[in-house]
Amino acid sequence: MKLKVIVREAEEGGYWAEVPSIPGCVTQGDTCDELLGNVFEAVDGCLAVDIDETTVIGSRL
Repeated sequence: MKLKVIVREAEEGGYWAEVPSIPGCVTQGDTCDELLGNVFEAVDGCLAVDIDETTVIGSRL
């Protein structure tokens, strides 16, 4: 799977990144190597969310 990752320098030092195709998937790191590892972790965490099966019980409009 290929994902676009936007990397920026943080004002306080280090870097931060976001994955636009996964809303809310952001991470940071002090170095590029640390950031890269954190990006993999963040994507894995965002995509591994376990959602229980839900049942919709009648609704009235």
